[in-house]
Amino acid sequence: MDRSATLDALQTDFRATGTKSMPIAGMVCWAALGVAALYLPDRTVGTLALYIMMGILPLAFLLDRLKGANLFSGGDNPLTKMFLLSIVGIAVTVPAILIGAQAAGEPDIIVLGMAILAGVIWIPYGWAADDRVGLIHAVGRAIGCYAAYAMVEEPYRATAICAVVVVSYIYSLSFMKTVGAPA
Repeated sequence: MDRSATLDALQTDFRATGTKSMPIAGMVCWAALGVAALYLPDRTVGTLALYIMMGILPLAFLLDRLKGANLFSGGDNPLTKMFLLSIVGIAVTVPAILIGAQAAGEPDIIVLGMAILAGVIWIPYGWAADDRVGLIHAVGRAIGCYAAYAMVEEPYRATAICAVVVVSYIYSLSFMKTVGAPA
């Protein structure tokens, strides 16, 4: 992209070169974890929650490849770079979740923390795409996950947190600006 491109042009390009594969992949991964949480021990579910972010991106790339698309092919758009670097910024805070869960002796805190932390990526997405769905997703998902953690008893707590995440993805996929739509 031209360095003199306007913010509107960059945001339009971000939407046009992006796909919905990341939220679809996220929904699939969190739904699978929610089902697994019904059958696996809490510690195993907590461990699997750590791998959520590492599973979403490769699955998104695979989904795009199957469709003949390229996830965020706008590599020269600084908004795409900012969005992808935000994933790294979120990932470096994961150890804080582990420390908190270990201190509390509560594996569900890992599921809660990863659900909220992985949802934070919607804030830079929303800004880059000029789409308020990003902020609504991140805040609604966090509030819903906290509520599920506080109100749902074991053995269904982790599944309830995952269900909130899946519902958040359904909302976002339904209301996010269409690819290539003008701001």
